[in-house]
Amino acid sequence: MTADQLQQLIAAGLPCEHIEVTGDGRHWAAVIVSPEFEGMRAIARHKRVYATLGARIQSDEVHALSMKTYTPAEWAGK
Repeated sequence: MTADQLQQLIAAGLPCEHIEVTGDGRHWAAVIVSPEFEGMRAIARHKRVYATLGARIQSDEVHALSMKTYTPAEWAGK
């Protein structure tokens, strides 16, 4: 899996205003900005992103994903 493929998977399952994905093919880091994160705690945001990856997480195709998740307002303040 490439960073672009992982980014596309997340974007297909979650409306995102911004996504950055980096990694080595197994261990990934992502910055994700989505209006769906509004009112959610960090753990709920991460679960929402993991849900977009479904079987790829369970099958270990995506071994590790470190995330920074923001609402558009939080991102604008950065």
